[in-house]
Amino acid sequence: MHGRLKVRTSAEEAARKQKEREQKAKAFRAGMGRILMKKVTGELDDEMMLLTGKILSANPDVATLWNVRRRCILKYAENDTETQKLFEDDLRFTEMCLQVNPKSYCAWHHRCWCLENCPSPDWQKEVDLCTKYLKLDERNFHCWDYRRYVTGKANILPSKELEFCTEKIQNNFSNYSSWHYRSKLLPILYPNKEDPSRPISEERLLEELELVLTAAFTDPNDSSAWFYQRWLLGYSRPELDFAAFRLDVSRKLAVLTFTRPVNLKHSKTKLNFNFSDELGDVKKWYSASPEDSYSVTWFIKDVNIVVPDQATYAISFTDEDGKCYTLEAQKLSEISLIAIRKPKCGYEFGSAVLDVLKAQLANCDQLLEYEPDSKWTLLTAALLMKAIDRSGNHAKILHNLEKLQTVDPMRKGYYRDMMNKWSVEIRLERWLDVEKPLEKLDLSELGLNRLAYEQYLAVAEEIDLTGNELLEGSLNKCCHLVFCRKLSLTKGSPLPDGVESKMKQLCLSLDELKLVE
Repeated sequence: MHGRLKVRTSAEEAARKQKEREQKAKAFRAGMGRILMKKVTGELDDEMMLLTGKILSANPDVATLWNVRRRCILKYAENDTETQKLFEDDLRFTEMCLQVNPKSYCAWHHRCWCLENCPSPDWQKEVDLCTKYLKLDERNFHCWDYRRYVTGKANILPSKELEFCTEKIQNNFSNYSSWHYRSKLLPILYPNKEDPSRPISEERLLEELELVLTAAFTDPNDSSAWFYQRWLLGYSRPELDFAAFRLDVSRKLAVLTFTRPVNLKHSKTKLNFNFSDELGDVKKWYSASPEDSYSVTWFIKDVNIVVPDQATYAISFTDEDGKCYTLEAQKLSEISLIAIRKPKCGYEFGSAVLDVLKAQLANCDQLLEYEPDSKWTLLTAALLMKAIDRSGNHAKILHNLEKLQTVDPMRKGYYRDMMNKWSVEIRLERWLDVEKPLEKLDLSELGLNRLAYEQYLAVAEEIDLTGNELLEGSLNKCCHLVFCRKLSLTKGSPLPDGVESKMKQLCLSLDELKLVE
């Protein structure tokens, strides 16, 4: 039939594509073989630049080739007076590679390297290039990361960048990278001077809550604004700090815990106790999780010191980055010291912010009347209730988290962990508010399947975990219960056989394990 294009059959098309793949693979192997041979002999020449350029222009994710290319450029720069042109040419080359794969880690990294080594980098040009790229793909987080880097080099005002973020968010509320960038800029522009532990001032917080509410209710099923709201409410990952410390000379035992895992054995970390040089020797401390180099709980056995009579008992810890953290312990008796910092469970807000949060909760409740299975609305309502009054709203919060396990079963474990954590928070607050918090910690009848806040449990004398459904794997966390002498558990499933011997192995001080029917 003349004048009609021949349409390949599916078998013919598959065979054609297979032949193309084989040809490309053959060319790739040949090119890589030649490059590696020249690399061994140290031939960093024009052919090497040409070969790496051919492969990277088709596949810019081969990190080895970018490394070889950098070695070539540096060798040229030693003998070339036009070094500026050398780096500018490779900047243009990376642009071509980014057209092939705009999310190539290697290509973006090489671009940073070129600019750092270029005699006269044009940082403003890079900012403009980012603006251009983000018009093409406003959610390319590689480009957003690169933008934060080059705007710092170009000395762009944070206020200008905040305007850029606002514009992008207004164009598309689903721009998660822009929300994230916003969370980096606001603490610089609107710091909370009254409470440095909180990122932004309450006045600005009110404005941000209004913005996030508009975004969230425009598309309740999009997660970007909901995640940003969690940051505003203080539910991001806790900063590293001390959690608790306890020393008992009569038991020759001390425990030191942190809000996040640390490595006391790292060469750059330091411990200092102004009342004991022995405790400051990091070599004598053991991790409660011996299989991991990082742990929230560290203890020292067979410590032999006398508690001195002094005004303060200061402890300091210097992390791997050189940042120092301090803690002050109190003297309970002639043989005992204690220090416990209450866990941060979100921020405490003023009346103006609480009024806004209550209004947003009312809006969530209204939305749930129309979309009762909206997972983000259910979760946000729980977060808002926790921020408003976590103790008074605890039952309602658990109800939402229970429903989320049905609405979003793929994340059932995540919601269950939140229930565990938030339930333990309530009991911990009550425990730390009494006069003698070290005597008994009641965590019974909470429906826990995993332990949470084990770094605070490490200083408790007695812990009641009856009425829970602890999974077998969770019992391994009992190794953090360094000072626990009496532990009560519910007997039977899912506790494994030999639980008594296992607990006595995990708990250093355990005298009594009570298994309740």
